[in-house]
Amino acid sequence: MTATGRDSLNTRRTLKVGGREFAYYSIPAAAERFGDFSALPFSMKVLLENMLRFEDGNTVTEGDVEAFRSFLNANLGEREIQYRPARVLMQDFTGVPAVVDLAAMRDAMAKLGADAEKINPLVPVDLVIDHSVMVDEFGTPQAFGQNVALEYERNMERYKFLKWGAQAFRNFRVVPPGTGICHQVNLEYLAQAVWTSEDASGTLVAYPDTLVGTDSHTTMVNGLGVLGWGVGGIEAEAAMLGQPVSMLIPEVVGFKLSGRMAEGITATDLVLTVTQMLRKKGVVGRFVEFYGPGLDALSLADRATIANMAPEYGATCGFFPIDAETIRYMRFTGREDWRCEMVEAYAKAQGMWRDAATPDPVFTDTLGLDLAEVRPSLAGPRRPQDRVLLEDLAAGFEAELGSSFKVADPKKRVSVDGAKHDIGHGDVVIAAITSCTNTSNPDVLVAAGLVARKARAKGLTRQPWVKTSLAPGSQVVTDYLMKAGLQADLDAIGFDLVGYGCTTCIGNSGPLPAPISKAVNDGDIVAASVLSGNRNFEGRVSQDVRANYLASPPLVVAYALAGTVRKNLAVEPIGTGSDGEPVFLKDIWPTNLEIRATVEASLDADMFKARYAHVFTGDAQWQAIDVTGGRTYSFSSVSTYVQNPPYFEGLTMTPRPLTNIVGARALAVFGDSITTDHISPAGSIKADSPAGNYLTEHQVSRADFNSYGSRRGNHEVMMRGTFANIRIRNKMTPGIEGGVTRHVPSGEQLAIYDAAMRYKAEGTPLVVLAGKEYGTGSSRDWAAKGTTLLGVRCVVAESYERIHRSNLVGMGVLPLQFQGNDSAETLGLTGDELFSIDGVASLSPRQEVTVTFTRADGTTGSFVARCRIDTNNELEYFRSGGILHYVLRNLAA
Repeated sequence: MTATGRDSLNTRRTLKVGGREFAYYSIPAAAERFGDFSALPFSMKVLLENMLRFEDGNTVTEGDVEAFRSFLNANLGEREIQYRPARVLMQDFTGVPAVVDLAAMRDAMAKLGADAEKINPLVPVDLVIDHSVMVDEFGTPQAFGQNVALEYERNMERYKFLKWGAQAFRNFRVVPPGTGICHQVNLEYLAQAVWTSEDASGTLVAYPDTLVGTDSHTTMVNGLGVLGWGVGGIEAEAAMLGQPVSMLIPEVVGFKLSGRMAEGITATDLVLTVTQMLRKKGVVGRFVEFYGPGLDALSLADRATIANMAPEYGATCGFFPIDAETIRYMRFTGREDWRCEMVEAYAKAQGMWRDAATPDPVFTDTLGLDLAEVRPSLAGPRRPQDRVLLEDLAAGFEAELGSSFKVADPKKRVSVDGAKHDIGHGDVVIAAITSCTNTSNPDVLVAAGLVARKARAKGLTRQPWVKTSLAPGSQVVTDYLMKAGLQADLDAIGFDLVGYGCTTCIGNSGPLPAPISKAVNDGDIVAASVLSGNRNFEGRVSQDVRANYLASPPLVVAYALAGTVRKNLAVEPIGTGSDGEPVFLKDIWPTNLEIRATVEASLDADMFKARYAHVFTGDAQWQAIDVTGGRTYSFSSVSTYVQNPPYFEGLTMTPRPLTNIVGARALAVFGDSITTDHISPAGSIKADSPAGNYLTEHQVSRADFNSYGSRRGNHEVMMRGTFANIRIRNKMTPGIEGGVTRHVPSGEQLAIYDAAMRYKAEGTPLVVLAGKEYGTGSSRDWAAKGTTLLGVRCVVAESYERIHRSNLVGMGVLPLQFQGNDSAETLGLTGDELFSIDGVASLSPRQEVTVTFTRADGTTGSFVARCRIDTNNELEYFRSGGILHYVLRNLAA
């Protein structure tokens, strides 16, 4: 965002670099008035600069700047600041509903008699189409072309809509399908480390590149010294429309790295170790910043791998300061020389440059890791923080079979129709090199290729029940794998290119071969997947797979060869070579020197320049999409992909007054760790589900259902899929998995959507009760949108994930938090009660409110909960009915 404040603090200075001049807002200049800021964490200096640039005496005041001095004195308090990121990044799953909302806001503006053109991004927005490709075809040279053709066939309606958006809205660009994953495109091309734009006077202003993104893994770009994190589509839309991100000055946990990783250790091993450590530490809602001499031993790709998984370790971001490695990477990936020179000069002028002599910043708290202690690791079978050593994986899975999977016969095997093999517990049915976490890192991808080469030379290949796939985050990956000759080796064992996108990591793994799927389900087999992604929550990767392990790309290849997680690959042979001798992992694992030599010989800056020269052009299919322009979108009443959402129906310039919640019923009662993957519609659409029934009623054949993600622009589909995850467990229907509940007055067991609609017809408001860490997982706006469309007015949980709590407020849903030892369990709440909540009409941030309840037997009780509307800005959004309503009324006025 270019706009600047009044500069009453007199911090605007001029930076001259290579014959160019830039205005900037100087932290050292501010120090002359407020005191030394040099010991601030680097991430906090980025926020401080934002305050200096936007100081206007109103939204940003001198007190906000002074609060950063208080941080140094460990006097954090709860200072709310109004932060304005420079840009917004979207992917298509979360981007489509955001653009739908913008189109709906234009319609609403027109109905209010205001100028629809006011609904326009005020900051640069880039949307990368990367979440729609599915792994339907695999293991053949034709897989990529066939999957892309299917992607266009399934998503043409959405793509026409997005192409319309790129034409209709200013400051809005679309990166077409088949290009790469948004975070990798951001890291390799979009991000600039220091942003520049003209102010109102025409002066070029330099300031830190900052962003929010509609994908929680926006944090990956923190590896480049760019401060960014994931927000819901709701918050992103507000940022696009000029609203600041309201936030409390965060605590910053320093993570000190020292030493160097040992031979054979990968960045994935490191990030899984870091994730486990930080989850144990507890960093939810906090910044994490990495420092110490160990940074000099990490490539920028390694840093990006660590930064990527901030959502998995629970932090808002995982930040790495700008240093010589940042500049090296920027030059290598094709950034212009003047930009690289300016970034270095700016960082040094602002005290944002790190080198070996940099003193340790002052942090809220710290922890550390000697990189030499990192050991080969995976994580699973259901959470990314559940790290398990390679040598312990087989034994750990055996234990899980009895404890969590409740398997009666661990040795059970089931025949597969038409095959010479059978299948049993722990057999790997999906081995996928996928997701931004690892495909941004050439070292681990080259390592995977070298494992494939060595295995191929020894006569090994994938086991026939394993569905293998390679889905890089960038077309540059294909260039260097081809140049090194490694793609041929990967192809030979089944890792053919299937697409450039997220695929398996987001549940787009596609169907298993029918005989395999049938054997798994008929035999109740606990099948496994091994993927190089960042998410392995229940029901996410595939509905046929119950045990999911995160691993480095070379280990993904190894497990495809072994075909099971019940072998201890640290000591047992992977298989038998063509010479009849056993082949061990150490026999096919490349040395660090081999990996580095291959990368240096196969990857160069020209590859990045060539691939990104026409990044917005797209392939022939994209270019052939015909879109007619217009300031508003012509929503089709028969579309099953894009519909005008009902958020603004009956909107007037004056919000309805808030009222207390009286006579509410519980829609569901959940335990701990209910993620947005449980809440938000994701993956395939079951034929007998409410969403499946809706599509069938609209003459959509089962083969054309596509995924929930592809239909995120249709609220009718998405609200029917909310709380419908096949693994969700509602305590109101004990012993049953899936999105069902009890309609309490009748006692009937219904799909959650059907029960919600019945309550709506009866005029009954709804609440949801939940345990700890409610809403962890991806920052999906539909987890909040679906909640409000089902009629839920309030969620009461023991604790919340940051983004989901904010999104609930943004959609007009009241988040309350149990206090002390209170919980649904300790209070004896079963979901049969009637609930009333006082104090809603006169809320203030974080106030206490009283919840009263009446049990089925007529007895009553109450508890005091904390309102988790945390800031005054959030309260204004809530009073307006949601953040979009607030923005719309302001623009209309």
